Amino acid sequence: MKPALKTLMALTLVAMTVSACGGSKTTNNVQTTTVGEELASLEAAHAQGLLTDKEYSDQRKKILKGN
Repeated sequence: MKPALKTLMALTLVAMTVSACGGSKTTNNVQTTTVGEELASLEAAHAQGLLTDKEYSDQRKKILKGN
């Protein structure tokens, strides 16, 4: 193999390796609410007429069940 081709292949390999090393930044935003906060929010939505009685009941059961 010609020296110029070996050099080109080596530089390509180095460039590929370097470009894959931690170049991106990952951020996870996690919001947590308590069961009480979720129930209060659900109750407020129901009181404002945004949820039917069935929707309120179903969502309340889900919250209390932990899903």
